[in-house]
Amino acid sequence: MKTMPERVWYRSLYWRIAMGYVALLAVLLVVQISLFVGLTNWMFGRATRTPAQLAEIVAQDLSVQLTESPQMDVENYLHSRYALGFQPFAVVLHRDHRVFSNRQTAIPPNLGADARVRLRGGDPERGHTRGGRPTNFAEYADILVDSESVGVVAVPRFPPPITVGLRELAPTLGSLGIALLTAGAAIMALLIFRPSHRRLRSLEEAARALGEGRTDVRANETGGDEVSALSRTFNRMADDLHARASALADSDRARRQLLADVSHELMTPLSAIRGYVETLGMKELQLDTSTRAKYLDIVEEETHKLEAIIGDLLDLARLEGGGDTLDVDAVLVDDLFRRVADRHRPMLMERGVRLNTTAASGTPLIWGDADRLEQALQNVAANAIRHTPAGGTVTLRAEPEGSARVRITIADTGPGIPPEHITHIFDRFYKADASRAASGSGLGLSIVRAIVLRHGGEISAENAPGGGAVFTIVLPGLERSGRHAARA
Repeated sequence: MKTMPERVWYRSLYWRIAMGYVALLAVLLVVQISLFVGLTNWMFGRATRTPAQLAEIVAQDLSVQLTESPQMDVENYLHSRYALGFQPFAVVLHRDHRVFSNRQTAIPPNLGADARVRLRGGDPERGHTRGGRPTNFAEYADILVDSESVGVVAVPRFPPPITVGLRELAPTLGSLGIALLTAGAAIMALLIFRPSHRRLRSLEEAARALGEGRTDVRANETGGDEVSALSRTFNRMADDLHARASALADSDRARRQLLADVSHELMTPLSAIRGYVETLGMKELQLDTSTRAKYLDIVEEETHKLEAIIGDLLDLARLEGGGDTLDVDAVLVDDLFRRVADRHRPMLMERGVRLNTTAASGTPLIWGDADRLEQALQNVAANAIRHTPAGGTVTLRAEPEGSARVRITIADTGPGIPPEHITHIFDRFYKADASRAASGSGLGLSIVRAIVLRHGGEISAENAPGGGAVFTIVLPGLERSGRHAARA
């Protein structure tokens, strides 16, 4: 029987799903961190501008814009030109003292107030100390229109807290995270679930076909995960069902053939009996005593033949069906040969045939049913004697074979078995050649084979190189007694 290969742990569907999700989470985490770092760097200073440089650039730009358009919308301009990618800064103008910023939520809370102080000509750093020494928290630049200050730009010296970046980047990072999660889930579905899905569909189709009666379907066994193990189990079940279905079909054909053969074999003697009985019962026929006695002898002969066929059929059915219990014991081959010789001595003398029996030295005792073994040898020997011409010889020889096995050969000097019939010689009612009819019913050699198989032995037939048929029977010896006693 084909053994199921062991499952590989790393091909397990559970492990692949677990490792796939861990890998997906790790990739998502790395990508999110990389995106956050990149976007943070992009938002808090695109290039290498210092706060003082950025303040000066913005002041000069606003000076030009306010010179050209004094009433311009400064807030919209800052949002459109200095939004994400620039460090947050504040702008305060003389005209309304409002605080404008490129990123309103990112500027420090006191930066606008400090810019107003600077705009009024005061010192915004007064009172800001660290360790008792004044500290500059921002860089300032004046916005000049016609050489007159109209406002001030204040750029913090220090970047805003990380929470500010998280708050501003949350929508972008959330959208990217959802996109990455969707892409990762799609990749996992393609790499992990799609192969299993295909094999599950194959298993589903095979199961549906099997349910419809098709036992030749098989599921896809590729892979080393649980789906593959299930497919292999299904295929083994399908193989078993196919084998049983084939055996059932063969058995049904054999049953039909046996019924036809039995009907044919029984019909011949029954037809003869019926014909002669009807003849004997016809009152208009005046049969003399000798003719009537002759017809009655024929009826009796056909009746015995019918009884023999029925007896052989019952005997064969018991042997093949296991309904006949073997009375096993140690059997001496010499005793079997002697009983065969005694039984057929009148026939041997009548036909002028010699019977030689030989048991080689060291031949073990046979473990079996003495009566059944004698029946088998009697059938084969009778068949050999019947087809050996006058002056010929039938030889029964026993010798050891291998470990505690007995090899028995029955050879004759007759015409042999036609080669085209050798393969069918043990079939029921096979009579293509007259040498098959060992018992007159066409069942003799079938019974012999059934007896040998019930003993755990083997039987074969062939033609000898010098002419004649050779039957070989191999039976278990005494050393196998324990096993064969239980089997019988």
